[in-house]
Amino acid sequence: MTTDPRVWREMGLTDSEYEKILDILGREPNYVELGIFAVMWSEHCSYKTSRPALKTLPTEGPAILQGPGENAGIVDIGDGQAVVFKIESHNHPSAIEPYQGAATGVGGILRDIFTMGARPVAVLDSLRFGRLDNPRVRYLFEGVVAGISGYGNCIGVPTVGGEVYFEDCYKDNCLVNVMCVGLLDQRHIKKGVAAGIGNPVLVVGAKTGRDGIHGATFASEELSEAAADKRPAVQVGDPFMEKLLLEACLEVIKTGYVVGIQDMGAAGLTSSSCEMASRAGTGLEMDLALVPRREAGMTPYEIMLSESQERMLLVVQKGTEDKVKEIFAKWDLDAVVVGRVTGDGLLRIKEGPQVVAEIPARALTEQAPVYYRPTREPAYLKEVQNYPLDNLNLPADYNELLLQLLASPNIASKQYVYQQYDYMVGLNTVVPPGAAAAVLRVKGTDKGIAMTTDCNGRYCFLDPKTGAAIAVAEAARNLVCAGAKPLAVTNCLNFGNPEKPEVMWTFWQCIEGMAEACRVLETPVTGGNVSFYNESQGSAVYPTPTIGMVGLVENLAHVCTQGFKQAGDAVFLIGETLPELGGSEYLKVHFGLTKGKPPALDLHLEKKVQHFVLAEIKSGLIKSAHDCAEGGLAVALAECCIAGGLGADITMVRRFRGDALLFGETQSRIIISVDRQRSVELVKKLVAAGVPYSQLGTVGGESLVINVVNPGCTGCGGTLVNLPVTRLAETWRGAIPCLMK
Repeated sequence: MTTDPRVWREMGLTDSEYEKILDILGREPNYVELGIFAVMWSEHCSYKTSRPALKTLPTEGPAILQGPGENAGIVDIGDGQAVVFKIESHNHPSAIEPYQGAATGVGGILRDIFTMGARPVAVLDSLRFGRLDNPRVRYLFEGVVAGISGYGNCIGVPTVGGEVYFEDCYKDNCLVNVMCVGLLDQRHIKKGVAAGIGNPVLVVGAKTGRDGIHGATFASEELSEAAADKRPAVQVGDPFMEKLLLEACLEVIKTGYVVGIQDMGAAGLTSSSCEMASRAGTGLEMDLALVPRREAGMTPYEIMLSESQERMLLVVQKGTEDKVKEIFAKWDLDAVVVGRVTGDGLLRIKEGPQVVAEIPARALTEQAPVYYRPTREPAYLKEVQNYPLDNLNLPADYNELLLQLLASPNIASKQYVYQQYDYMVGLNTVVPPGAAAAVLRVKGTDKGIAMTTDCNGRYCFLDPKTGAAIAVAEAARNLVCAGAKPLAVTNCLNFGNPEKPEVMWTFWQCIEGMAEACRVLETPVTGGNVSFYNESQGSAVYPTPTIGMVGLVENLAHVCTQGFKQAGDAVFLIGETLPELGGSEYLKVHFGLTKGKPPALDLHLEKKVQHFVLAEIKSGLIKSAHDCAEGGLAVALAECCIAGGLGADITMVRRFRGDALLFGETQSRIIISVDRQRSVELVKKLVAAGVPYSQLGTVGGESLVINVVNPGCTGCGGTLVNLPVTRLAETWRGAIPCLMK
């Protein structure tokens, strides 16, 4: 028995949680049972702090086939087809062992997709690191990128998009969020349920080892100076084994033999078994002596808590065991019957004839504690939001400033990263990395799927509610600019220690902003991941609610990209520019400031702008489209020129500070280009739709020229920017490689 409080406290359980376990069991738990409760009631597995907030998110919509509660979300794309997608974090492991931490993050999210019956077709990432002038940051950055490419390239799933940000707050606690997207025929959808009393339970895939034990608990505490001692908690991935497992699982699912299937992710055999039983309202009995293992002398505790990679738990129809084994044997994989579904609701774990654990399955899932932790608005907000930005000096040289922004790692080309990925494997990639959203074809159809990941943590630091809403809006805007209708969201919510009231306040504010944006933009949440305790030495990362979003391109002929297409085309700005500098990359790069309020967001204007642009991309009127984001209008124009290899002659009306006009990050703005002869047609449609706009100029020449005119002030205008496109491109493409030398 376990009467020493040090035992459960070291496992991460509180005294009150231990008392609750006593009430549930009516007795003291043994060591194995205590370990099982510890991992299942950890923040990472139970969502005991985040669950009340997550319930406020919109989760239903006409395209939703599967929302939260399963391994991944599913949306309908018509013709009996569906998209399966999810994003998850692997932050703590990556901060300790960057290569394997990132690699196993990819492996885990891939399994979440094919356990639903879908073939993974794309991976995206959302990464956060400290400044690249720090040697350890460079080590983490290179290790994480290598881990993602090493796993994805080997298994043959293209990494097609994502984002990378660099901020001081991520120096010791990098964020590694990985999203996977899969395709399936709806008739092959499978869920993680242990249904059918008497049905056999099989462990399939790799053998079980001691790696990853208590990984879920490790992810539910702050990183400390002793974090290196946690290295054994980081799993080791084998992408070649995963490829075999993927093909075997998809083959066996198509036979109809499978009743339920679940990845052994966090908490391994423990979580997969109790969650499958809990969803079905059944029990499971398993004999651990039958579990294939790669290390001798493993105890029941170690087998239940191991997070060895490339393993699945299957429930199949009774009588099909041999046929299922044959399929896995063909792929040279273990498939062993270790137990059966029972009707008593208990998770009964045996080692041979001896029962080593017996716990109600729902006690580990539905009866996990739920905490309504105190909240308090952070004191820093008033100071940063009220900073007098109007007192800042205007730039002396806008040319030099634009080049500085293009060289900022947050804006500069991420080609250094994505050139390490095989983003063309499968030959489905229509729009590769480097664009605001990736697009893949759906083979055998004219359709495509677009996907993106987005979040500006700096905005969320300055105003959590607005920042989270902007993350949703920008993700949708990026899909629209690619010619896709946004469908649904998966989120990866990265925050500090939830036991601190200030962290919980920002968490709830981000959820409120996300929920409001998802409702207005009609992009329900299908699931995701919460990652708390992202802090070290008492300092937390910025609130970073990463949004993964998928959209439908109804016809690949409608795919749109950001590069200017033809000299003579007219350039328009859809939306309007406001005098906003708060939270901008310009403030950070030029003044070293993270101050002010982030740009305001009018969700109804956002929706109007997006609907108009998408409709006119489909009509063929719009030839290119690009969202205005970090760096503002000047950077967005430069990116359009770089992508198209064409210059532009732009004239803007100056009604406020020139730096806010060029580098402010006002939301709900999209730069488009159209055939000059159709400009009048476009303007008529804009006026009829009530969408604000301004005509900026014309595509052409070898330079980006930005002129400003001041109404009512003769001689007050002039040329602020005049730079060759070749220089813009060299600066933008060369920044990160230079920093890595």
